[in-house]
Amino acid sequence: MQISRRAEAGLLLGNSDEALALVHDQSEIALQLIEGYMLSMRLSLDQNDAFTLEPVAVSSMLYDAAQQLTPIAKSYGVELEVVTAGRYGPVAAHQQGFKTALVSLGYALIEALPATNRSQLRLQLAAHKCRYGIATGLYADSELLTTEALRRGHQLRGRARQPLPQLTHTGGAGVFVADAILQALGTKLKVSHYRNLSGLGTVLQPNPQLQLV
Repeated sequence: MQISRRAEAGLLLGNSDEALALVHDQSEIALQLIEGYMLSMRLSLDQNDAFTLEPVAVSSMLYDAAQQLTPIAKSYGVELEVVTAGRYGPVAAHQQGFKTALVSLGYALIEALPATNRSQLRLQLAAHKCRYGIATGLYADSELLTTEALRRGHQLRGRARQPLPQLTHTGGAGVFVADAILQALGTKLKVSHYRNLSGLGTVLQPNPQLQLV
C-alpha cells in the first residue's frame, strides 16, 4: 500500500521517473525487510545458529551496512557517515545478524529523516565505548525516538497502524525487524545518545581473547 501511494504521488506531480524510482526504492526496502524477518525467525528457532559467533571488526560491519544503505539514502537525500570513536579489537558476534539489524534500522531512520525538515539530512553509523561495552548503532541530530516511545511501540505493535508515530507514519517495520534479530541474538535494541546525537542501536561485548594489545 505504501509503495502504491508513493507512486501515485509521483504521478500526480507529473514526474513518472520519480514515481518509478520511488517504487524501486520501496520494493527494495520491502524485500530486504522480509529477508531480515526470515533471518530473525531462523535465529529464534535455531539457537545453535544464533550463538555461532565469529570474530568481527565493528568498523567493517558498519562500512558493510553503510554500503548497502547508500543507494536508498541517496534517493532520500540523506548523507551517510561511518564513525568509529576509538580503537577496538574484534568482537565475537553473529556477523550476518548484526549487519542485517543495522541495515533494517537504517531503512527506518532514512525514511524518517525527511520529515524532520532539516536543511541537511545526515545519518551516522557509529560505534563508541560505553560502560557496558561498545555501543553500535545509527544516529541523527534529531531525537527521532525516545525510550518511552520505543517501549510504547512494542505494546502497540500489531494493534496499531502507526505504533511509532514519533518516528514514522508507517508501521516502523525496520525497527521491529532489527529488534527481533537482536532479541534472537541475546541482546536488545535501545535508544542511544552519542556526541549530541540521538539514535538506535545495541551494545556489543568485546571478547578479551580477541582484543588488540
